[in-house]
Amino acid sequence: MTKLADVGINITALHNHLLRAQPATYYMHVLGHGSDATKLATALHDGLVLSKTPLGNAAGGNAAATQSIDLDTAMIDNILGAKGKAVGGVYQFGIPRAETVKDGGMDIPVAMGSGEAINFQPTGNGRAAITGDFLLTAAEVNPVLRALRANGIEATALHNHMLDDQPRLFFMHFCQ
Repeated sequence: MTKLADVGINITALHNHLLRAQPATYYMHVLGHGSDATKLATALHDGLVLSKTPLGNAAGGNAAATQSIDLDTAMIDNILGAKGKAVGGVYQFGIPRAETVKDGGMDIPVAMGSGEAINFQPTGNGRAAITGDFLLTAAEVNPVLRALRANGIEATALHNHMLDDQPRLFFMHFCQ
């Protein structure tokens, strides 16, 4: 964290997504602005090395994007009203909010964290483990929390990932 902050990368959130993960893992969200992408990449690389993150190609390469998932993905797509994609054995969704999300006046695309992230990991026999996060206004937080809890889904974190977002939004991470 210190190394990243020292080179101008802002820390915007530090939290966990999975309450009972072994080993315990924490997520550090960062924000860097600058025209020199190689400087940002170098700083992030140095942080990854310090965190002992294995570097190199992810297992599966391009084959992971087209692999078969042991879930009824057409039904999941239909229920969620969005099209997911298989990545590394997980069926993933990135669903944008209706309004444009901005941070510091800059539009933030879904790929940069301005949408709902929902992941289904097959566990066999049509069952799945899920995790992800909802991106919510303050008025949406408690209704969504109640809907998740009513369906046996655990909220694991509630916080902000951005510092100057418009509208002001909160991330509610969940898992089951």
